[in-house]
Order: sequence, then C-alpha cells, then structure tokens
Amino acid sequence: MLELKSLCKEFQSGTGNGRMALKDVSLSLRPSDFVTIIGSNGAGKSTLLNVIAGVFPVDSGQVIIDGEDVTYLPEHRRALVLGRVFQDPMQGTAGSMSIEENMAMAFRRGMRRGLSKGVSVKNRDYFREKLSSLGLGLEDRLQEPVKLLSGGQRQALALLMATLSQPKLLLLDEHTAALDPRTAQEIQELTNDIVKRGNLAVLMVTHNLRLALAVGTRTIMMHEGEIALDVSDPERSEMTVADLLERFHDARGERLSDDRILLEA
Repeated sequence: MLELKSLCKEFQSGTGNGRMALKDVSLSLRPSDFVTIIGSNGAGKSTLLNVIAGVFPVDSGQVIIDGEDVTYLPEHRRALVLGRVFQDPMQGTAGSMSIEENMAMAFRRGMRRGLSKGVSVKNRDYFREKLSSLGLGLEDRLQEPVKLLSGGQRQALALLMATLSQPKLLLLDEHTAALDPRTAQEIQELTNDIVKRGNLAVLMVTHNLRLALAVGTRTIMMHEGEIALDVSDPERSEMTVADLLERFHDARGERLSDDRILLEA
C-alpha cells in the first residue's frame, strides 16, 4: 500500500551546514498495517511524514501510495489518498468556521471545486451521522464555530475530518501529545476504532514508548535519519520498553538511556 524506496533528504544543502534528515530510508506497508514511529528529537520522524505528505520534496528516492508513484506530486494532489492529524489541535481545523463547514471542506478534499451550495441537506445528514459516532454530541452543534470546542473535541473532529474521504493512508504526527492524559487516552481509543473500521494503513509518530508498543501492529525506531529498528507482532507484543532499548543498543552499538524525551512514558 505504501512503498518508500531509498528516500534521502538534506536540509541546507550546499551551504556547508547541510544536515541529512533522511538517509536512504526504505519502508513497506500493507493496507492494514498500523506502524508506530519512535526516536529522539531530530531523528527524522516528522520529516518522514512531511516527505510522504508532499510538504518537503525529496533529493532522491520514491514515494509510492496504492501503486501510484506520487514522489513529484504536490501536497494537494495527494489529499485524496492520505489524511493527516497534527500535534496541535488548532492546526487541522479552521476555528472561525462552523463544524459543518469544516466537515464540508474535508469531504471535498482533493476534489475539483465548483460553484455549488456549501453544505447540502444530504451532506449535512451524512456529517451528523459521522459526528454521532464520536459520542461527543457534536452532531447537535453543526452551526457552532470550531473555536468553541475543547482541545480534545477539536482533535476528535480533526481525526474524523482526516478520514472522511476514506484515504488509503493516515499520518498521525504526535496527535495526542498536546492533550491531558485522560483526553489523550480517549483520542487514542477513538483513533484505534476509526482505523479498525476504515481498515486504514497508519504511520503514527509518538515519543511515548509504552504507547508505541501498546497500539498498532509494528514499531520502527528512527535514529539520525535512518530506520534503526523494525519490530512487528507477535515479537513486539511481548516486548517491554527496556527490551526495545536493548534491541536498539544491540543494533546500533549505543545507548539512549539519557534521552529523556525518548524515554517519556
């Protein structure tokens, strides 16, 4: 479903201060794979998502989604096949617009725009049905501006919007990190439910190692722009955080025990 072939990305190339953010990264995902991505700051996690989404061009390599080479397609051309949720709940929604207007934008993502009524009765019924699945009562607040929602409600809406057009791939960039622990758990449970119902392939960046091992089907660890470790179930399901770090040490010959951000749990 997703095929990454030898991706390389350097920032500030040719300046003498160049930094290789991705070094020959290759990765394959099947349609129902749920992959969690961990690594310290600067490891290349968010850069990888940005390259897949088309935010950053690659220096070399290929990005293939659902059999189509999208390496040189702009971000908006990839919108029909992938959805994305960011860490900041404000980033995935338009606060000054109503809930239904945000839903309408998401519903038309990647489609040709024309002159038509913003939200039809049929679409409004569809939006209400989808919102009711969140269990937050948002289906009765369609006309309210999104800025009136709490952070958790807004992130739940962003998650629903990212999957409304039934993408092939969902990118989650630390989408629970800005929420309090209880809300983060609720959003993660909602994520798991939406992914399962939609049979989506997922790449989820997280700094929480326990979460990385608890959700999904596979975990990769990035380090200095490379995939340093790649473990899948059933092996992964038996691993502890200590096991994961020991495997990294065995693979790379160095330890990350002093990296407080990586060890956040």
